[in-house]
Amino acid sequence: MKYLYDPPKIIKSIFPKAYWETKNNKLLLTFDDGPTKAATESILKLLSQLKIKSIFFCVGNNIKNENSLAKEILSEGHEIGNHTFNHQTLWFSNKNKIKEEIELFEKEYFNLTKNKSKYFRPVKGRIDFNLYKNVIQKDYKLVMWSLLTLDYKNDLNIVKFAVTNFLKMNSIIVLHDSLKSKDVILDSIKFISERAEEKNYEFGVPAECLK
Repeated sequence: MKYLYDPPKIIKSIFPKAYWETKNNKLLLTFDDGPTKAATESILKLLSQLKIKSIFFCVGNNIKNENSLAKEILSEGHEIGNHTFNHQTLWFSNKNKIKEEIELFEKEYFNLTKNKSKYFRPVKGRIDFNLYKNVIQKDYKLVMWSLLTLDYKNDLNIVKFAVTNFLKMNSIIVLHDSLKSKDVILDSIKFISERAEEKNYEFGVPAECLK
């Protein structure tokens, strides 16, 4: 059951340049699949109250459609990572398809920042050697995770189980600012924050966690 939440060591060893845990023994919150009107803005308000900085692995098409929310993510001091343009799983994809999805995202990101994103996370965490090689060659920090909360199941008890049993001081935590998790996401963040405080764990900022 553990491997549903935290990938096994053998998988981590196959992709050694990926980030599975933080490098500074601090927690890193990450959010996938946004931005969305249903969840992102309220998440940003709560993170501001808790003084937590995160990476939002955004879908390029969502950035295009919710440009003001993407700008708000950045203005609040968070990072935006590449999560493809169309929310495409790219394992077993050819080089041209990988290039297209990554570069379409980067076009939207460049319109926001005049820079390239530093971070990449594959959709659903599905990665193979071809995608791994392409991402590393493009000089991204490939950010995986060590705690999948399953918040997309929209059941707070599932999130609480995951966090209670598998939270470590260096966890990279996956949440979602999407329609699937909108009913539980704020309580999920609060629970993670409370659990971290109980265990004397600290939240880090992305640049320090992934140096």
